[in-house]
Amino acid sequence: MFRRQFCVAQRRAYTTTATPKIPLALVADLRKKTQVSINKAREALTHSNGDIAGALEWLRNDLVTTGASKAAKVACRHTKEGLIGVSVLSQGAGLTTAGGVRAAMIELNCETDFVGRNELFGRLAMDIAHTAAFISEAKSNDTQELPSFAAIPLNELGEAPLLSHTNPGVSPVGTVFSAIRDTIVKVGENITLGRASAIVEETSVTPPNNVCRLGSYVHGALHNISCGRIGTLALINLRSEHLSQLLRQEDFRKELATLERSIARQIVGFDTLSIRPALQNEVEEQALYRQPFITLPGEFNGLVVEEALQKWSTNYGLASAEGGGSCIDVVRYLKWRVGETAD
Repeated sequence: MFRRQFCVAQRRAYTTTATPKIPLALVADLRKKTQVSINKAREALTHSNGDIAGALEWLRNDLVTTGASKAAKVACRHTKEGLIGVSVLSQGAGLTTAGGVRAAMIELNCETDFVGRNELFGRLAMDIAHTAAFISEAKSNDTQELPSFAAIPLNELGEAPLLSHTNPGVSPVGTVFSAIRDTIVKVGENITLGRASAIVEETSVTPPNNVCRLGSYVHGALHNISCGRIGTLALINLRSEHLSQLLRQEDFRKELATLERSIARQIVGFDTLSIRPALQNEVEEQALYRQPFITLPGEFNGLVVEEALQKWSTNYGLASAEGGGSCIDVVRYLKWRVGETAD
C-alpha cells in the first residue's frame, strides 16, 4: 500500500516538474500570433514558462536553427499547388499626373491545395508580389515603345528584403527566401518560388494624349487579398486629344476602372491566347478581340470585344462619332494559372 502511494506521488511530482501544464488560452493566443502548430506553441510556452513574449523569441530562434534543415528535408517534394499573386502599385495615368505603371505577378507553389488556401501562405504570396513590384526597375526605352512585361530572376527576388503589403512602412526582418523557409517550418510542406514578372513605366508629367493603364484580376481570390488560382495583368493604351481633361473627371475614371477590370476578367474567363487572331489559335474566340464581351455590364455586354471598345471610346468622349475607330487598345497581357508550365 505504502509503495503504491509512493509511486503515485513520485509520478505526480515528475509530471509537474517535467511538463508544466500550459493553459489552452495561452496556446490559442500564441497560435493566433504565429500560426504555428499546437505542439510547437506548447513547446515554446514551456521553454518560456508561459510568457508570450519569451515564447515568440524562442520561436524566432527556433526558426533560424531548425528552418534550414527542415526545408532541406522536404526540398525534393513536388510543388504543383499554390497561388498566383498580383500587386499593382501604380495603375497609370490618373487625376493630375500620368503616374506611370508599376505592377508584378508571381507564382508561389506548395504541395497541397490545403496549404495553398491557408491565410499564412496567401499573405506570403502577396508580400512577395508586392516586393517584386517594388524592386523592379523600368527598362531603358529609347524607341518610345510602350512598356512590356519582363521576367524577374528568382535569385534576385529571393535575396531581396521581404516587404509587407499591409504595412509598407515597416522595416523588413528577412529576405523573401528566409520568409519562405520560415513558412515551410510552420506548414510542414515544401514551398517554392515558381516565377515572377513585372511591368514598370516611370513618368511624372502632365497626362499627354497617349497614356498607359493597367487592368488586373485574380480568379478565386481568398482572404481579401489579390491571390488566386489564375491571375492576369493587362496593359491598356488610351489615345485622345481630350484625354487630359477626361482623366480629371471622377465619373470617367470610375467607368474606366470598370472597363479595365472587365478586360482582365475577360482574358481569364476565356481560353485567351492572343489579343488579335494568331496562327497558334485553334478557334477564333481564343483571340480577345473576337470574343463576346461577357464581363462588361450594360449596353456593351455581348458585343464583340473589338466593337465594344470602339463604342466605349465614342460614348465616353475619347473618339468623335464622326471619326470612328477605337481610342483604346489592349497592348499586351500576362495570364498565369497555378501549376502550368512557365512561358
